[in-house]
Amino acid sequence: MLKRTYGRLLLTLLVISGLAGTLRNTSLSKKERKYATTLMKDHKTSLMQSVKGLSDAQLNFKPSAESWSVKECMYHIAITEKGIWDMMEAAMKGQATPDKRSEVKMTDEQVVATVESREKKVKTFPPLEPQNTPYKSMEEAMNAFKEMRAEHIKYVKTTTEDLRNHMVQMPFGTVDCYQMALFMTAHTERHRKQMEEVKANPNFPK
Repeated sequence: MLKRTYGRLLLTLLVISGLAGTLRNTSLSKKERKYATTLMKDHKTSLMQSVKGLSDAQLNFKPSAESWSVKECMYHIAITEKGIWDMMEAAMKGQATPDKRSEVKMTDEQVVATVESREKKVKTFPPLEPQNTPYKSMEEAMNAFKEMRAEHIKYVKTTTEDLRNHMVQMPFGTVDCYQMALFMTAHTERHRKQMEEVKANPNFPK
């Protein structure tokens, strides 16, 4: 019994001192959790404010035949919230690849800034285009988005999974799964800005 107790005490000391190399914490830090969840909450709040009180005419107004309306932007935001999260979950089911961390060239802040920027326009994939989403109304799309965002915030707050060592190949380079969560919320802000561009059009219904 004494020998077993001594062994447990030794293991505890090794873990505390950091000498037990096979046991390591790969969870997100408090700073990482706060950064991501704050963005996710703030972008959701801004989005809800941008669409608040708009009439059907305002929701459906399109500056041109090729442009998206505010409602179409909302459809795209909601379906992409699901699509990006599905990509992240798929990557998390694979094996961690810490040896590929050197392939991640962008900082967290750079990922957010790049995706939020409206300077470079990118054509989305057909499944993510508004007319191809399952939503039948603005309310349906908003409710779907709010439910998903609440779940995603909860996940980032509580997960112990190793998001930093699971990678995803994106068109602009390799990112880790934590950055995928940042990409997702930055995407929301990107298209909220698009909504504001539509609302700023001189022909936008009053």
